[in-house]
Amino acid sequence: MGEPRRGGVRRYRFTEGPAALALRIPEVLDSQYGMYVWPCAVVLAQYLWVHRSSLLGKRVLEIGAGVSLPGVVAAKCGAEVTLSDSEELPQCLRNCRRSCLANQLPHIPVLGLTWGRVSPELLALAPIDIILGSDVFFDPKDFEDILTTIYFLLEKNPHAQFWTTYQVRSADWSIEALLCKWKLKSIHVPLRSFGADKEHLGSSSLPGRHTIEMMIISLARSDGT
Repeated sequence: MGEPRRGGVRRYRFTEGPAALALRIPEVLDSQYGMYVWPCAVVLAQYLWVHRSSLLGKRVLEIGAGVSLPGVVAAKCGAEVTLSDSEELPQCLRNCRRSCLANQLPHIPVLGLTWGRVSPELLALAPIDIILGSDVFFDPKDFEDILTTIYFLLEKNPHAQFWTTYQVRSADWSIEALLCKWKLKSIHVPLRSFGADKEHLGSSSLPGRHTIEMMIISLARSDGT
């Protein structure tokens, strides 16, 4: 498979008291979104690290994984992780595998799952407890396809949750109407509640001054709650 032709390896280190986790994430300097780490991924990785005690044995799926920083953190914290990205972006799937190999995680499954498409791979997925997605709400034209896939997964796994971080790029950005349409609810997670309200995280300055938010999406009950 080899190393990326252009780019390098970005290093991350998450700490809390005496506990520490060091990771290596290969990147490619390319116009494809999934070829390098975005600020939202570091924030979601921080959330996973702070809540690592709840991840042991959990079945986790990362969608739109790209270079897979959150999924790799979850795996290192004891979760049973599956990584996925669009089946139409084989280079992103290769990046998922590179990140696994760089962190001694050679056996993590990597699947091609395209948002909004019911594929044999999607239908065959094993039960899931947590879905991860960092900066998947990037292009408004994809929002409904993403939530269609999330609804499908949550219907099959009613107790599961979708943990997602996103960068606020427009005051008009909203998925509230789509959440209502797909009978989903969201809870806002303050960044300060998991030590992510700062410009440097995981030995990285990526979060910087970007406006990043986190929410947890789950099925709404029939009474609307």
